Amino acid sequence: MKSIWKKLVSLLAIAGAWFGTAALSLAYAVNDLPGGPSVRQLDLPTPVTAIARDQQWLHWFMMILCVVIFLAVFAVMFYSIWKHRKSVGHKAATFHESVTVEIIWTIVPFIIVILMALPATKVVVAMKDTTNADLTIKATGMQWKWGYDYIKGEGEGIAFVSTIDTEQREMSNNGGPKKGEVVDDYLLKVDNPLVVPVDKKVRIITTANDVIHAFAVPAFGIKQDAIPGFVRDTWFRAEKVGDYHGQCQELCGKEHAYMPIHVKVLSAEDYSLWVEGEKKKLAAKADDPSKVWTLADLTQRGEKVYAQNCVACHQASGKGAGPIKPLDGAAVVLDADKNKQILVLLNGQNNGSMPAWKSMSDTDIAAVISYTKNHWSNKTGQLVQPAEVLALRK
Repeated sequence: MKSIWKKLVSLLAIAGAWFGTAALSLAYAVNDLPGGPSVRQLDLPTPVTAIARDQQWLHWFMMILCVVIFLAVFAVMFYSIWKHRKSVGHKAATFHESVTVEIIWTIVPFIIVILMALPATKVVVAMKDTTNADLTIKATGMQWKWGYDYIKGEGEGIAFVSTIDTEQREMSNNGGPKKGEVVDDYLLKVDNPLVVPVDKKVRIITTANDVIHAFAVPAFGIKQDAIPGFVRDTWFRAEKVGDYHGQCQELCGKEHAYMPIHVKVLSAEDYSLWVEGEKKKLAAKADDPSKVWTLADLTQRGEKVYAQNCVACHQASGKGAGPIKPLDGAAVVLDADKNKQILVLLNGQNNGSMPAWKSMSDTDIAAVISYTKNHWSNKTGQLVQPAEVLALRK
């Protein structure tokens, strides 16, 4: 009786969770997100690569095969129990070995394993074939954002950091979307999406500069760990233009839920235009490090740099959160020795909890330091020139 009651409670819990999810989606007006999760999704995401389609086929093939084996085994077992029960006069056999039975239960599982292994091996081998890529991009996981460097192919030399959208982060801090507010890409929107061309083989090299992360985009059928000190790789060839979403799929710390991946797939022509625009931005950012800036100009630029790269951890108020140290009133920020803060940004600290930002230009580092030294309650009047940052680079 107790076991029956427990089963009923479990069924009610499952039903409650199902209807609760449905009610929640209605309350918050959530819709399917193209290239991302769907409301009450049960199957794998709609595939847009050959590998993802193979994975989906393999998933259903394995599922059906396992169900058939389950039904066959239990049908034979229940038939044997019922047909040969003692109450109808059957007696247990006295033999202790049977060559025929042993051959059958060796050959049949072997055939089943081969049926499962052959297609699975084919898919796994294809997933690992990263040769002859049209475009190679390094994805660096960091707490809690992604850094993208275009290493080879059209767009070589482009590099940027992708961080969760600040408005959505603030929305999360305030309890999430309001009832009736439609935010289909909640906690999946970023400031700088990864942009790639359609129908081109894109190799993704993964690594990390602090803890283990994982680069994953379900619609592409890819998931690859990003491990500090190691280089791993994966690949995809998107067959359809659009926006596709993923997330870090390795528990990487308290901000793990705020580390989305957004891949924008463009046509060849639009991708070339995007590359041209990014090259112009890079050229504009390549400031002369010997240029002497005014405090007003530096802090204005530093505010933008802070919003793009620092606000996710240190917050707009500069107060930090949990283990993240505040910048408002911080000793290193108020210290008259400006080199201390410059070295923190260049080299990081606390075993990578504060990442190194050497990828930033000298001007951007000088600007964000000057901004923090003269914002909130920090009114030091100090400014850092790009030449001072350049002098401390190793």
